[in-house]
Amino acid sequence: MYDHKLSVAPMLDWTDRHCRYFYRVMSKRTVLYTEMVTTGAILFGKWDYLAFNEPEHPVVLQLGGSDVKAMTECAKLAEQKGYDEININVGCPSDRVQNGMFGACLMAEPTLVADCVSSMTNAVNIPITVKSRIGVDDQDSYEFLHTFIDTVKPAGCEHFIIHARKAWLSGLSPKQNREVPPLDYGRVYQIKKDFPKLEISINGGIKTYEESREHLQHIDGVMIGREIYQNPYMLTEADNQLWGDNTVIKTRQEIIDEMCEYIDEYVATGGRSWHVVRHMLGMCNGLPGAKQFRRYLSENSGREGANSQILREAFAKVGS
Repeated sequence: MYDHKLSVAPMLDWTDRHCRYFYRVMSKRTVLYTEMVTTGAILFGKWDYLAFNEPEHPVVLQLGGSDVKAMTECAKLAEQKGYDEININVGCPSDRVQNGMFGACLMAEPTLVADCVSSMTNAVNIPITVKSRIGVDDQDSYEFLHTFIDTVKPAGCEHFIIHARKAWLSGLSPKQNREVPPLDYGRVYQIKKDFPKLEISINGGIKTYEESREHLQHIDGVMIGREIYQNPYMLTEADNQLWGDNTVIKTRQEIIDEMCEYIDEYVATGGRSWHVVRHMLGMCNGLPGAKQFRRYLSENSGREGANSQILREAFAKVGS
């Protein structure tokens, strides 16, 4: 069984299957989450929104919805597909999510969340987890968060991922909701103290492994989002830094060689190389030529017929 010491946050439009494959090339231990997928997309969409690459394990489906029947049906489909667990989104503050009655507004409906967890847990054999904020709008006391956890826990949720900011459902954009409400890590630590048998992970504003180790003295897992997306090469150190492994860190050249093989296989099926390399733009940040690397990929990988050669040509512009 894997542990959640480090995970990459679900990021809408970012953590798709190509992004996750890229991350798995660099870290074998880090838990990967899909971008949020709605029950409507899974049940009625014309694409296979549950597709993933086998090497991505451990991989978690983040599910958006609040209709108990639909959530349960999607849980069954996800288990059949081979996902390792399912995470319910109770943290996204966007208008689109609110209109669908899921995301952060569900923090004010803990009984409904518990009903979803209970039904899903009874229907599948993989874990059902919840990702929330510390509060929503003016409901942001510690007692509010405690009551939410205390209501959902008995339904069968044993792992909560808590973004240590509250969500404002009006007045702030999703981007502002990731930056404006102040972080309160202490509130998440206190939840772990009050619910010592639960697995508690923390999310929000974490950028380094040094910070991660500090958090891990208080809780069970750390979730990092934007920092990894913007500086993905940091993932090469994750297994050694947080799990104490002694693996040889892959060079950027070795990673590019693996990704070139993946890109060519994808292009051969009709895909565009840009769909993959757009997640790799930050890979050379901090090196001479990083700007040229990003520009070359952006300008050339979307062309008809572009393949992995574009990535190799871009990397040739980077100094060590």
